[in-house]
Amino acid sequence: MTTTTFSAPSASKGLRIGLWVVQALLALLYVYSGLTKFFTPIPELSQMMPWTGAVPEGFVRFIGIVDFAAGLGFVLPALTRIQPQLTPLAALGSTVLQILAFSFHSYRGEFMVVPMNIVILAGSIFVLWGRYKKAPIQAR
Repeated sequence: MTTTTFSAPSASKGLRIGLWVVQALLALLYVYSGLTKFFTPIPELSQMMPWTGAVPEGFVRFIGIVDFAAGLGFVLPALTRIQPQLTPLAALGSTVLQILAFSFHSYRGEFMVVPMNIVILAGSIFVLWGRYKKAPIQAR
């Protein structure tokens, strides 16, 4: 009788470092964006992000909470190794959010924002792939 144990796929040190760098950058971006959307008065916020003046304030504040949660989700579960499977889920949520943001900004003709959506989308897909397939973090 033999027992088979699951072993995580082997990932290079460079890949692991790259994942942490991208996770940290996305976390900083999302936390900053979330706090900005949640606490900045709408008239002031709409000077920076015109779309915020065209949608209900509650929606803007909700997106701020979503952004903030995504930022935390990119680093805290992996860093603490408590429920680390939440990190690829945060990356999946970010992927969906960026696809929707890309569509929303394109529809509104805000093409200056679209490159940032594409960069964040690429980073999110990288973290999703890396933390789900190549370099998952093991729980404590």
